[in-house]
Amino acid sequence: MLPTAFPPSADDRFRAAMAATAVGMAIAHPDGTWQETNPALRGLLTGADGSLPATLFAAVTPNHVHALREAVASLIAGDVQVIDRALDCRRDAGTFPAWLNIAAMRDSAGDACALVVQLREDPADIKADALDSMRRQLQAQIDAVAHDLRAPLRSITTFAGLLERKLDGSLDPSSRDHLARVRGAATRMGGLLDGLTELSRASTAQLRDGVVDLSMLVDWVAAEQQDAHPDRQFVVTVQPGLTARGDERLLKAMLAQLVDNARSFTRHEAPVTVDVAGTHADGMLRVSVRDRGRGFDMRYRHKLFEPFQRLHGADEGAGDGLGLAIAQRIAERHGGRIDAESEPDAGSVFHIQLPVAQPAGATTGESC
Repeated sequence: MLPTAFPPSADDRFRAAMAATAVGMAIAHPDGTWQETNPALRGLLTGADGSLPATLFAAVTPNHVHALREAVASLIAGDVQVIDRALDCRRDAGTFPAWLNIAAMRDSAGDACALVVQLREDPADIKADALDSMRRQLQAQIDAVAHDLRAPLRSITTFAGLLERKLDGSLDPSSRDHLARVRGAATRMGGLLDGLTELSRASTAQLRDGVVDLSMLVDWVAAEQQDAHPDRQFVVTVQPGLTARGDERLLKAMLAQLVDNARSFTRHEAPVTVDVAGTHADGMLRVSVRDRGRGFDMRYRHKLFEPFQRLHGADEGAGDGLGLAIAQRIAERHGGRIDAESEPDAGSVFHIQLPVAQPAGATTGESC
């Protein structure tokens, strides 16, 4: 039933208007639980399985939840009269831009007893769809180019190896070095193509939102790194219970880039030591990834997450300059970011911010 603030006759007219309008409308409890929803709102938010998000807060993307809770708390307290803002809503595995308007219904004592919600798709979603289509086309082009380039690179590597073996007894040191350089250049080019493909996918892959156990992912990444580099010793410690909202595949790729960065810039004779810990603050999970590698000069921090920017030479472990750019792109797509602090020869600390995984049943506001 609607709150008693509506007389019966007005109640019927309001329900009829809600049912007829093309704008998504709902009455919600102050904690965000739906009380009544109209067909337009259900059409916007209902998933393919026929389910509607349980609350207003569950209907928006994780990076908007904290700000929306704060705004609703201010509305209920009377600090603001209306909420009117753009945000992203969730629908199945995807998102869409929307415009949200919320007003408070108050009882005779002036206490907020319900929320009147209006939700409509932002006209910008047409542009967003076009942009998404362009991104998919770009991803397909990058994949096609990478595929076409790998074939001649494999040929260069293969025939250089065959030539080296065939002429093994007659090659002078200079010629042997030339062949080694050819093979090394082809290998680096293959790695660069892999990095570009991964950067593109980090930017365009569809996000599959869920609760992600980051502690488990760190252990998983450490085990994979140890298998891939059996000549190195990995000592990775992680605080248990670190959870965030996001796409597990992409977040694992982000962590893999950070652990691999620690390996690249740790001297070969030293163990690769990584410590991962986290805290909650302002609706975000703040994770620190600390290594004991070479570190870097903070004067050049602005270059750290830019593609192809290298703060070290190849002899110091520098790769293609894409790993940290990939990690940053993934964090940004989750509504977070990565920053770093360091000192030469004293290691680095990468600070990651991600939307915190809200506990089940968390609510904001008071009931009437």
